[in-house]
Amino acid sequence: MMMLAKTDPLHSNLLDSFADLPDPRTRACPYPLDELLFVALCGVSSGADSWVGVCDWANTDKQLEWLKRHLPFANGVASHDTFGRVFSLLDPKHFEACFSRWMQALCPALAHSDLIAIDGKSVRGSHDGCTRMTHLVSAWHHARGLVLGQVKTDAKSNEIKAIPELINALQVQGAVMTLDAMGCQHAVVEAIVAKQADYIIAVKNNQPTLAQAIERLFQANDRGELAQPLETLTCLDKGHGRLETRHCTVSHDVTTLGELAQQWSSLQSVVRIKSTREIVNGKGKGQSSTEWRYYISSTKKSAAEFEAAVRMHWGIENSCHWVLDMTYLEDDCRIRVGDGAENFAILRRMSLNLFKKEASTKLSMNRKRLKAGWSTGYLEKVLGL
Repeated sequence: MMMLAKTDPLHSNLLDSFADLPDPRTRACPYPLDELLFVALCGVSSGADSWVGVCDWANTDKQLEWLKRHLPFANGVASHDTFGRVFSLLDPKHFEACFSRWMQALCPALAHSDLIAIDGKSVRGSHDGCTRMTHLVSAWHHARGLVLGQVKTDAKSNEIKAIPELINALQVQGAVMTLDAMGCQHAVVEAIVAKQADYIIAVKNNQPTLAQAIERLFQANDRGELAQPLETLTCLDKGHGRLETRHCTVSHDVTTLGELAQQWSSLQSVVRIKSTREIVNGKGKGQSSTEWRYYISSTKKSAAEFEAAVRMHWGIENSCHWVLDMTYLEDDCRIRVGDGAENFAILRRMSLNLFKKEASTKLSMNRKRLKAGWSTGYLEKVLGL
């Protein structure tokens, strides 16, 4: 498809991994799929948040001349209606598979115990009276700040089915996967272990028997009933007028859980984090709240390592989901026809990854998109052309 000059492996795979993406149109068309994909990715990376915006970017002064340096564009740039129609028909599962294949360029470079967070996000603007809201489950590489893959679910409650599908599409050998309580399912644990990866998964009352057994274990430790006290770490964070105190306690002896320990593949540790937040300045000063959180894991990390891993899990919210909403305006997007919302979401994540990899310019993500829209030279650098 996009036969462009490239040097970086990530960019090379970007261009090669979509070569076998099937064109959903059944007859010959004046606008090849590779040209549509190239314009769509360039437009989204240059600030466009809709198909109209993509076409507005492509039709600015001398933009077609620049596009023709990379692909033929014999018939110019398609209309926004053509973009909308083609991407509404494009098979999202195949598009997601191509996206995951592109990101597999990172997998051989995964360091042992790299943290990969899995979490879901709804595309709120994709919903109206007749269209169900698009919900996506993504895998986020914490250290590199990249989306490794995504899978669509029918609803938030169906993350349980989507998570194993996403894990099976990734190459994550040796990594540690972190998930919230929605992922505390036998099928999810089995999928992670089958990939020769490890897990740290939150436990809540969706697994009541397990949650109660873990709670009893730590209560026994609090009462001094265990022969050997469990390892505990205390951390303090102060900011925004609040003081947070976190006590992380770890047990590597899971035999106290009885038969439950055998039901969760490769279970090695259970963790409790007691988090107390106190307002120290401003309105509500002196008020406090306490939250207890429990986790299971296939690793034998220290309390410090577990506490850090749990906090890092939420990087997917701050560095991925928040950026998609605030910079790419994902929740405001009104693309709703067919599979258009899901496919446009893939384009956003491709663009996000490219900008995360581009480290020569120390700008915010929003300013990077603006610069890409103003400077084709910078856009070429982002795309690795």
